[in-house]
Amino acid sequence: MSKNSYLRAMGIEVWQSRPPKESSSDFANASEESVDNSEIATPGTTEASRISELDLSALRQVALNCKLCSLHSGRNNVVFGEGHNSANLMFIGEGPGADEDAQGLPFVGRAGQLLTSMIEAMGFARSEVYIANIVKCRPPNNRDPKPEEADSCAPYLLRQIELVSPKIIVALGRVSAQLLLQTDQPIGKLRGEVYKFRDTNIDLVVTYHPAYLVRKLTEKSKSWDDLWRAKQLLN
Repeated sequence: MSKNSYLRAMGIEVWQSRPPKESSSDFANASEESVDNSEIATPGTTEASRISELDLSALRQVALNCKLCSLHSGRNNVVFGEGHNSANLMFIGEGPGADEDAQGLPFVGRAGQLLTSMIEAMGFARSEVYIANIVKCRPPNNRDPKPEEADSCAPYLLRQIELVSPKIIVALGRVSAQLLLQTDQPIGKLRGEVYKFRDTNIDLVVTYHPAYLVRKLTEKSKSWDDLWRAKQLLN
């Protein structure tokens, strides 16, 4: 799909001109050892299961009952993630919003509709990719996840990444990018490069969060550059 076709799919006129927190140190190293809750019990059992040994179905069940951080007290639903279990392309946002918390699914509000358009503009169906978040429960008033909240959810996300084993991760927004890359660099400096996720062969590309693009339409063409880069890596 051409750039102009992509921009039309994302709802931007093709003639529109193109404008020339400290993250938690433990996130990148989180593993089953970092959750000594390696002894998180699955529902209906008394046996402890290491997160690193769970498949996606079992991991979801554990996450649905998770109370590792204070976010659980205000949630309506855990937003575990969804998509193809062996997708080549994985999108990771920061955390659920109100619509996601209500439905238990990631990216279903206005930002989710735009993300779907972005995915389709890349030539994929939403069902062909995998979508997750840094944290699985909605932070109050959609604030950024706190470091301890990101740490608590890190083993779930890392296991999701390991099981899906994507070729490319697209970090959606500053919070996701900074936590995944373990940096405090602004998103403007993180965009435009291809990184490796931790010590894996998974490529990681940074782009703007769809919620930001809903408010800042002129940045959509920059997002296309990022997504085009990801698609070229897949090809």
